[in-house]
Amino acid sequence: MGEEIKTVLIVDDEENARIGLSKLLSQEGYQVSSAANAGEALEYLSREPVSLVISDINMPEMNGLSFLREIHNHHPGTHVIMITAYGGVESYLEAMNLGAFEYIHKPVKLDELKSVMRKIAN
Repeated sequence: MGEEIKTVLIVDDEENARIGLSKLLSQEGYQVSSAANAGEALEYLSREPVSLVISDINMPEMNGLSFLREIHNHHPGTHVIMITAYGGVESYLEAMNLGAFEYIHKPVKLDELKSVMRKIAN
């Protein structure tokens, strides 16, 4: 913790979610990239370091929890916020145990997201 967030990678199989979050965060001054799935995101992370990953939990091929595990194994300094429309207590606990900084329910509210991002920076 204690580092300024400059670059954000949004990972979500729903295009509208990626576009919406990208626009909101870009307007706030962040450099934002996006990926449609975990495999694409891992490939991106192997080339470009980011300050923060915001990832959906429910994705095809590799779900967000498996993706979170991969991030922490290969990019341990990267902060991760998990987002979901379907999550329950079990997925929340698993995400937090795997090292997620926070777990936010969709639809993501900009004020809530900014508050979590401020906590990461402090």
